Amino acid sequence: MQSSAALAYEQTARRSVSPRELESDLLLKAAAKLQTEIDDWSLKGTRETLEHTLLYNRKLWQVFVTSVTADENPLPKPLKESIASLGVFVFACTMDALKLQDPKKMMPVININRQIAAGLRGQ
Repeated sequence: MQSSAALAYEQTARRSVSPRELESDLLLKAAAKLQTEIDDWSLKGTRETLEHTLLYNRKLWQVFVTSVTADENPLPKPLKESIASLGVFVFACTMDALKLQDPKKMMPVININRQIAAGLRGQ
């Protein structure tokens, strides 16, 4: 069964956008989901909604890290290592947020997602 993040990646790719735009869109979507989770947590937040949101972002980052660290990826090695390190940081933040039931632990990840998305768009 295909993950929701991978499925979203595939469906978005079909819109004939560049890979950079696709990655940017997906990062912004994940950041928006995380921000909504933080904003709504005191009103209706539950472990289930938090888990779903964190899983979406984690799977997205798994796709990025796997792709960027592949031998055939043409990016320079230092950039590949930096992105992989960011991925490890994202995974750690995800585990903290889930363990502590505190979506605010994802604020650094929201910022990373948004900054990388802006960079991919050349902003």
